[in-house]
Amino acid sequence: MKIDPYKNKEKYLRWKKLIQGQIPDLSKENSEIILQYLKDMELGINISMSNKKGARSYTRLNTLRNRMVFLAKHFKTKFNKNLTEISENELCSFFTAMRNGEVKRQDGERYKSIRDYAKIYKAFWHWYQKIKNKEGQTLPDITQYLDTTGDKPEWVYLTEEQIKQLCDEAKYEYSILIMFLFDTGIRSPTELVNLRVSDLSNDFKELNIKEEISKTFGRKIKLMLCSDLIKKYVKVKDLKPNDQLFPINPYSVNNYLKRLGKRILGDEKSPAGQKYSDLTMYDFRHCSCCYWLLRYKSESALKFRFGWKKSDKIHYYSEMLGMRDTISEEDMLMDLTKTEIEKRLVKAENKNDILKEEVSSMQNEIDILKSQMKTIGMYVLKMERMVKE
Repeated sequence: MKIDPYKNKEKYLRWKKLIQGQIPDLSKENSEIILQYLKDMELGINISMSNKKGARSYTRLNTLRNRMVFLAKHFKTKFNKNLTEISENELCSFFTAMRNGEVKRQDGERYKSIRDYAKIYKAFWHWYQKIKNKEGQTLPDITQYLDTTGDKPEWVYLTEEQIKQLCDEAKYEYSILIMFLFDTGIRSPTELVNLRVSDLSNDFKELNIKEEISKTFGRKIKLMLCSDLIKKYVKVKDLKPNDQLFPINPYSVNNYLKRLGKRILGDEKSPAGQKYSDLTMYDFRHCSCCYWLLRYKSESALKFRFGWKKSDKIHYYSEMLGMRDTISEEDMLMDLTKTEIEKRLVKAENKNDILKEEVSSMQNEIDILKSQMKTIGMYVLKMERMVKE
């Protein structure tokens, strides 16, 4: 059975049981429409034809209910309107206020994932249009001008040397985990916690990430940096084939990594914008992408290793950090003068053919001269004999 490290299913079902059909602190209209929306998402119905088919995950359902409740409360406070009563101008002005920092979090800080809130309301409104269309009512798309762009979240970028520093100073289990995350680029904790010792093969040189535990697709990848470490780790821990490879608590691991990052690297910001003291397991997937991007010759092979279907994920995760100019004089010779060299070779070959023809012609002339000289020689000998007689 797939392990859910954040227990999203339990959270969602517990919330549904707790509210008993009425979301607290919301109007009846807002509560009913959100619950109806969530029910359809549980079943995977009334969704856009261009979106993924099927029921939404419990992770997604928890995100939807949290943010829809947030929007419902703010729309009521700011405009005294329900979710379905908001106008196009009011909708755009609210999200503009979020971007400008006029609408702040409870701790007084700005919201960072504004585009995610905008995308969620956009999906909700398109669902609501479908519902009303089935009832014979056509609604305009009030989200057409909604800005769903935005900066991606900041993260902690680490060089190879910094990762080595962390490994040298970390406790044994965490040192192995860090190298494993950096080598594989595996999704953590979702894919990570579902790995079994039996998923390792070829003397610990290959890792099988099964279809059922992956967000996208299953894949078998090579362990190029941590194979020997993992082999020794399994032996030291006396792990059996069906044991979890890393039976971790994500919260505890991330808290440890934050303390380690601050102690070893300080509290400054990394080149990717996030402080070293905010280091989490997720950051190693970014760092792994930066490392392997320089080494994989094929983009499709890189996407396979990380379980990506779209090429834009490469830039999203790497932001081209750590890239360097690898062009060489040999590359220039191959790319810039290849045509000229080919021309010279053709010209040389043509000259060679002409020389061969000339040599052949000269050889024929020599053969003729030899034949003539032989004839003359025989004639001279004959004349000498006649004179003697």
